[in-house]
Amino acid sequence: MERYFNITGACNPKYHYMVNIQPRLEKIKELIDRGAYFTINRARQYGKTTTLNALKDYLRPEYLVAGIDFQMLSHANFKSEDHFVKAFAREVLMAVQDEKIVPDEIKSELRSFSAAGSCDDLGTLFLCLSSWCRKSSKPVVLMIDEVDNATNNQVFLDFLSQLRGYYIHREERAAFQSVILASVYDVKNIRYRTEDQNGSVRRNSPWNIAMDFMADMSFTADGIKAMLEEYASDQDIDMDTAAIAGMIFDYTSGYPFLVSWLCKAMDENPVSDGVLSERKTAWTKEGVLEAVKLLLSEKNTLFESLVNKLDDYPKLRELLYDLLFTGKNIVYNPDEEALDMAVMFGFVKNEGGSAVVANRVFEMRLYNMFLSSGDDQNSKLYKAALQDQNLNFNKNKQIGVKHIRLGDKLLIEAVV
Repeated sequence: MERYFNITGACNPKYHYMVNIQPRLEKIKELIDRGAYFTINRARQYGKTTTLNALKDYLRPEYLVAGIDFQMLSHANFKSEDHFVKAFAREVLMAVQDEKIVPDEIKSELRSFSAAGSCDDLGTLFLCLSSWCRKSSKPVVLMIDEVDNATNNQVFLDFLSQLRGYYIHREERAAFQSVILASVYDVKNIRYRTEDQNGSVRRNSPWNIAMDFMADMSFTADGIKAMLEEYASDQDIDMDTAAIAGMIFDYTSGYPFLVSWLCKAMDENPVSDGVLSERKTAWTKEGVLEAVKLLLSEKNTLFESLVNKLDDYPKLRELLYDLLFTGKNIVYNPDEEALDMAVMFGFVKNEGGSAVVANRVFEMRLYNMFLSSGDDQNSKLYKAALQDQNLNFNKNKQIGVKHIRLGDKLLIEAVV
């Protein structure tokens, strides 16, 4: 089967062209070797699931990995403890049913828990999980993908508290070697709201034992270059892989989805001088610019998700507007709510202590959105843009603009 560039779901090197994520896996394994519990929280389509899938195989020689996905749980599964225990036991059992080193009595107990009414509380479930960790011939690692599906749920908070309790008392009670949660939202920001006997309200995090996850999940220019070299060899295409990779990185800052989208466009919908062409002529500077134009003019799941976030969080919208149009220097402060959200959703990054839009593609797409929104202020900005045609996307960087159009068509047609 011929490999291709993938922009839907997790990537697999058997079927897809991928940037080598081995260095990322090595850094994550260092945390696991230290017994860390942590969350991989990154923006949508940033490679979280791809990373977890690759990590399972990478850890297999030394660890027993139980990887589950909360997408497989319904709203009803979080309705109460007994519903959650049943669903959780079912998914863990599915994850390890082919693992011969899992004791039969543990599988049997999980199987009984997955049946209705056999276990109705988290405490009993965790006694089973602790027994498993004690008897296992390999340290057990628990991975849970898509935990955003449960973050506002009390049962999930209770589940995190159990994980925390066993982590704290791991010298007396066997516990998972490591627990990895994957999400967009930072689970450490979740707070219990409790009242003491005097009626005073306290807020505590059930996940405050988690270590910060600092690994960079963006692609590097060198990583993109290596991927393109594989592709060029397979397709017998002569291209300047270093130059093309550098351009792709300049526009995307290594955002995985955007990198794959541009590569897929040049591979499957190659354009040269504004018309369809052969693949071999698309992998040029002009081809990258055509792919960027196409990306900016089409809808995709990532852009739709970003726009929805702006509608949901007006302060986030205001922050991005200020960054793009006022030239105002915004000091990077993770304690500021709107800025924290902007980083969490992938809009913004910290560059030398200042908040800047995460990549040039987002800058241009956001410009298009704001300029075409129709309010009076944006209309004035649009008229000024027509006169000047050199928009200051970032106060530290000028990007030339050739054409600006209204309506559904691209406002920023070409960039250099």
